[in-house]
Amino acid sequence: MEADIFKDIIVPVIGGLGIFMLGLEFMANGIQALSVNRMREWLARIAGTPAKGVIAGTLITGVIQSSTAMTVMVVGLVNAGVIALRPAISVIMGANIGTTLGNGLIALPLGPLGLLLGGIFALVYVFAKSEKIRNIALACMGFALIFYGLNLMTGGLRPLRGMPEVMSIISGLHAESFVGLVVCILIAALITALIHSSSATIGIVMGLGAAGVLDWQTAVAFSLGADRGTTITSWMASLNLSKNAKRAAYAHMSFNFIGVAVMIILFFPAIEILKFAMGWFGGDPGVPVMVGGKETFPLVPVAVGLFSTAFNVFNTVLLFPFVGVFEQVLSRIGRTAAEDIEDYSVPKYLKRELTSDFTNSVNAVQQETLRHLNAGALFLDIARGVKTAPSDPGEHYVATDILSRDIRSFSAALFKDSMPYDQQDLVGSLIEEADFSASLAETLHQVARRVKREKFTADAEKVVTAALTRLEFRLREILPDFGVPNPAVPTGHVKLNSVEELREKALLLGPQVSSGERGAILALLGSIERAELLIRRIDAERQSVNRAEVIARAKATMTKPDRRPDIDGSFNPAPAE
Repeated sequence: MEADIFKDIIVPVIGGLGIFMLGLEFMANGIQALSVNRMREWLARIAGTPAKGVIAGTLITGVIQSSTAMTVMVVGLVNAGVIALRPAISVIMGANIGTTLGNGLIALPLGPLGLLLGGIFALVYVFAKSEKIRNIALACMGFALIFYGLNLMTGGLRPLRGMPEVMSIISGLHAESFVGLVVCILIAALITALIHSSSATIGIVMGLGAAGVLDWQTAVAFSLGADRGTTITSWMASLNLSKNAKRAAYAHMSFNFIGVAVMIILFFPAIEILKFAMGWFGGDPGVPVMVGGKETFPLVPVAVGLFSTAFNVFNTVLLFPFVGVFEQVLSRIGRTAAEDIEDYSVPKYLKRELTSDFTNSVNAVQQETLRHLNAGALFLDIARGVKTAPSDPGEHYVATDILSRDIRSFSAALFKDSMPYDQQDLVGSLIEEADFSASLAETLHQVARRVKREKFTADAEKVVTAALTRLEFRLREILPDFGVPNPAVPTGHVKLNSVEELREKALLLGPQVSSGERGAILALLGSIERAELLIRRIDAERQSVNRAEVIARAKATMTKPDRRPDIDGSFNPAPAE
């Protein structure tokens, strides 16, 4: 029966692609909205180092039997900011090994299961009352839809595999020369890119080889091309995501490309080694066995599976020492000046081992809180359009919010049952200051958004500039090094408009200023009033407890035998890894 190209190919391919991309978006949003700190710590235990990343990628992919799904998930986690580029590269390396551990399990009904789970989690998301449960359901629904979308795309392209023209091309290929080898690899890469599964391609190749349609050496060459073609899905998944997510996909592509390029050079020696190794797995795969009066080659699938596994292990061993080089090179791709801005989502001074040292941990919290305030102050640079400022206010706010949660979590861990009241009072003060700082960052985010989304005329721009200048000077009360430089004239000669004066100026703007601009300015002034209130509250909180005196008493009560240095032998907070 001839396939209907529109109904059987175009519709499921486009529909599957849309569902696939939507699932990726849902998964990333759900993960981001969950407890990012706990998720990051959990993944750090699994993939915190390149070696652990390879092991995690191998085991997880070995269970789900899809390097495509695994690499897509890794790209999504990188986009959500849960894992960094370096461990993501190592996880992808392990995923290539994991997918070869069960090439016989290529017909798992993941598509229908994805649709079923997607529907279940969609119902949970709609009817759940708890925000946490809704976010978990959103992430799970996204992951399920990824499987279903891939299944739709695969089903839409499956009719191509049954077309005689396609099969005649495949059966006419031979990998007896370098040219033939390269052609086989390219054809297999194209087929894998179409069906989005290297395991499925290898399964087809095993069947063709066992039936004698392909000679065993050509079948092995096709399996090599399948590893190259599987990278297309992770690249597609990264098209609308962050630059780091794109770089994770590029890592997958470059890793497989380099491995295949090296193996093309070593292919014919590798075939000789494979012939020797097959002596332990049944003998020569090119010797036919008569079954039902027909020649079959049952050892071809064994040879293909053995070569595929050996290749991916070899490729990982070969390139694993260069994980750092991959990260350095890929981090420069598409890099802009804005990306050189410090990553405020990662704590710089907080280290868990410091929680047993009260004085150093307090010092670390104070430095990290000050760093968080500096991150919040960057919203004013965003509002002013400074070129070196973060380009996306939303992404920068997410980073400050993550850092704020880290500070509160670290500070709460300082409470001890035997802690004196004055030390408990100090820790409580630190937590309150961090909370006010988080509220200030949120308010400054509102300021940046309100300025960026409205186009002001020249007269209205003057009022906005005066308002931002006032806020900059107020920030100097808690951030002495931030804001407008100290004027050359005495402070008393600097005239700052009050909020009431700025509001009056906004109301008296001429008819050339639209009502929308007036409304935006008044809303901006409201945010500035809230920011000034929070600035005063932060300053008052710092004065509410004599922190220096409490720390001095804590030092005095410490005995030398009980004093424990940090891992590096010093008592100064060091940047966290």
